[in-house]
Amino acid sequence: MVKGFSDVVSHPWSLLPGGITAPHGFQAAGITAGLKASGRPDLALLLAPEGAACAGTFTTTVVRAACVDLCADRLRASGGRARAVLTNSGQANACTGTRGLADSLTATAALAQRLALAPEEILICSTGVIGVPIPMQILLAGLDPLVAALSPEGGASAAQAILTTDLVDKQIAMEASLNGRWVRIGGMAKGSGMIHPDMATMLAALTCDAWVPPEVWQGMVQRAVERSFNAITVDGDTSTNDTFLAFAAGDPLASEHFDALEAGVTAVAQHLARAIARDGEGATCLIEVEVEGAIDGEAARAIARTVCGSSLVKCAIHGRDPNWGRIVAAAGRAGVPFDPEAVALWLGDHQLMAAGQPLAFDRAAASSYMRQRAAGAYLQDDCVVIRLVVGTGPGEGRAWGCDLSDQYVRINADYTT
Repeated sequence: MVKGFSDVVSHPWSLLPGGITAPHGFQAAGITAGLKASGRPDLALLLAPEGAACAGTFTTTVVRAACVDLCADRLRASGGRARAVLTNSGQANACTGTRGLADSLTATAALAQRLALAPEEILICSTGVIGVPIPMQILLAGLDPLVAALSPEGGASAAQAILTTDLVDKQIAMEASLNGRWVRIGGMAKGSGMIHPDMATMLAALTCDAWVPPEVWQGMVQRAVERSFNAITVDGDTSTNDTFLAFAAGDPLASEHFDALEAGVTAVAQHLARAIARDGEGATCLIEVEVEGAIDGEAARAIARTVCGSSLVKCAIHGRDPNWGRIVAAAGRAGVPFDPEAVALWLGDHQLMAAGQPLAFDRAAASSYMRQRAAGAYLQDDCVVIRLVVGTGPGEGRAWGCDLSDQYVRINADYTT
C-alpha cells in the first residue's frame, strides 16, 4: 500500500513494474541518437492510444523554451487531446530565437508523418543547456529507429533517454482495483538541478489506462502537481523547459471512482517528485518537511517549501547539525501568518521546541539521526523528517528538498565546460 499523506485521499494503490508503459495500450522507446557527446541515450518517445486525454502543467517563467508554448497551445486548441510526446536530451532549445519554434515544428511534423498522425497531436519536450539549439539532422535521422523501437516494454529505455545530470532514472507504476476493475498508472521524470516550486520544475510524463474527460483530468493533474512537483526544491531555480504531461486513455472511468484515481495520480507524482529531490545535484540527503496547524493546506505547503528551500537549513542538514533556529527563521519568512508562541518542532523523534520555546535535547543523538538517514537517502521512505506545528488550524502540508553540498557548486560551475 502506498504511504499515506494527510493531504492525499488514501487508497490501496500497489506498486508494479513497467514505468510509463505499465498501463495498457501505451508504448515508449528511448535510443542513443547522438545528440549528446557522452554517447548516452538522448531521444525518447511516448505513444498513447487513440482518443487519449492529455493534461499539462508548465513552467511559469517568462523566459521559456518554444516547445513549452507549443505544447500548451496545442493542448488548448485540441481541448486536452494528444497522442505522443517526443523528448530530446542534451539541448534545451531555449533562448534560441525563431529557430527554437521552427525546429520544434519540424521535429513534430516529421514524427507525425512516421506515426500517421496530425502534427497537432504530437508534443515535444527538450532538456539540456539553455541557448543550445537541437542538432536537427541528428534528431531527424533518429526518428526512424526511435519509432521502430516503440514497445509496450519500452518504459525503462525512455526513462533513461530523458536524463541530463541525473544520477538515476526515475520511474514508477501502480495499480488498484476500482470496484472490480484494475486500473494502472505509470510515470517517469527527470530532474536533478534547477528545481524549485513553480510548476513543473522538471520534465515528467504520466500514463493511465482509464479514460477521464479532459477537463476533469486537467483538474486532477493540477491538484496532484500542487502536492508533489510544486512541493519540491533543490536550488531555488525554475527551468525554462519545465513540463509535466499526463495521459488518460482506455475505457471511461465512472465518476464515483474519480477520487480514488486522483489519489493514485498524486501518489505517482509524489514518488517522482521525491525521487527528483533525492537526486538533487550533489545531494547526500532527502529532506521532508511536515507542517501542521496552519490556516489551510496552501499555507502549510508554503511554509514547508520555504524551509526546504532555505540555504542555511540545507547546509545545516548537510553538516548533520540540528540547528533548529534556521528552521523556524525560514518558516517565519514564508509569507504566512502564525503565532510564534505556538510553534513546536521535531527533528525525527527529537523534539526541539514546544510552545515557542527551546527544549533541552540530545544534540549528538539528533545529529546521529541525520547521519543514519543520509546513509539511506536513495530509499523511498528514508529521509530526514522535520515536523513543524504552527498553531491549531486545519491546514497540513508537506514539501521535499535536499541538503546543499560543495558538490552542487562543482557540478554547476563546470556544467557547460
